[in-house]
Amino acid sequence: MNERPHGYARYRLDGCRCYVCACAVSRYDENRAKAITAGTWNPWTDAEPVRVHIRFLQSCDMGLRPIAAAAGVNRKQLQYILGGRHDRGTGPQPKCRPALAAAVLAVEPTLNNLGGATVISALGTLRRLRALVAAGWSQERLAVELGMLPTHLSQLIHASSVIVSTARRVVDLYDRLWKVDPAEHGAKAHDIARVKARAAAEGWAPVGAWDEDTIDDPAAAPNWTGHCGTTRGAGLHEDHGIPLCPPCRAALDRRQLRNTARALSTTHA
Repeated sequence: MNERPHGYARYRLDGCRCYVCACAVSRYDENRAKAITAGTWNPWTDAEPVRVHIRFLQSCDMGLRPIAAAAGVNRKQLQYILGGRHDRGTGPQPKCRPALAAAVLAVEPTLNNLGGATVISALGTLRRLRALVAAGWSQERLAVELGMLPTHLSQLIHASSVIVSTARRVVDLYDRLWKVDPAEHGAKAHDIARVKARAAAEGWAPVGAWDEDTIDDPAAAPNWTGHCGTTRGAGLHEDHGIPLCPPCRAALDRRQLRNTARALSTTHA
């Protein structure tokens, strides 16, 4: 029995003339005629960029099933683009549908779809762990929460790279603890103060300085004061005894340059 779903393909390939298949063909032909009239008919596109992107995703330890699921396409379509159809004796597809190309090219490697053993930058992991320390969570307690030895946590909090499975565990930990007072979990006041002081001495940004949407972005900087990057932010740093962050230091430098320029213009007036 033919298991192909009713629709355009079953009408064309299997000769089914049921109402569902006939309607699908009628809609397709109508849309095709309109597109041809409008000069927008483009049923095929070059498959090479799609093939290159699939191989890139595979190099990030993504299999065809996760790629197909993320793109919302059939895995066999990706196999045909990569290796052709052995049942027909054809090589890799030179063309593919534009909609399929757009769907596959939109897939990016993320913590949700990368393989657990894939090595990635530790930047987001470091920022989350250090923010929790700045909130008063000791490294020893964080190690317990992550199920690792304190020595491993100490190495992780200074690492340059990390595997995806560890990064996921840290994200889960951060999401669970960032709004929680460590005192509610038995931490003593003097221990919390000691941990916070150590984080401040290291210049580790607290939880409130990070936006969840940009905490993994290498170009993002912590907003310690709510006004970082302005001279007002620089003043708040001083008021609260917080070391100047790079955006606030740059803001002060810009103000100094403006003041110098004004002084020179006044002198030569």
